[in-house]
Amino acid sequence: MIAILNGPNLNLLGKRQPQIYGHETLEDLHRRCERRAERYGMTVDCRQTNHEGQMIDWIHELRTSVAGVVMNAGGWTHTSVALRDALVTVEAPFIEVHISNVHAREDFRHHSYLSAVAAGVIAGCGTLGYELAIDVIAEGFAGKTVGVSGEPSAR
Repeated sequence: MIAILNGPNLNLLGKRQPQIYGHETLEDLHRRCERRAERYGMTVDCRQTNHEGQMIDWIHELRTSVAGVVMNAGGWTHTSVALRDALVTVEAPFIEVHISNVHAREDFRHHSYLSAVAAGVIAGCGTLGYELAIDVIAEGFAGKTVGVSGEPSAR
């Protein structure tokens, strides 16, 4: 199982700033993730919360029972050391996902407390980024770099 964890305001996906985040709803996104995981014979556990403590509790709950974590921490990406500290306890790869290109947005969005502990970061690919993260986990690319040949190699 792969955990798909979404942070604050993602419950408004499709309604909040559609010019940035698109028109797809969170429910649509969860269905896409389910279909993508099924390609690998895997399942997903999709969750969303606007409460940081709840997210940390979920990470603690899932830290030893998942094949990987795909997380869009939303605004917590740029503010939460506590979330970072919880993520380092996860025994599987963690992929940080952002729907928008956070590096092309406001300066405060350019820093992530989570990237340094992530096996990979996907930003600016829209909701396709979640599917790509599932691919990374299922294909075993997490924690590897891709060389000139396009084949993964150990870090």
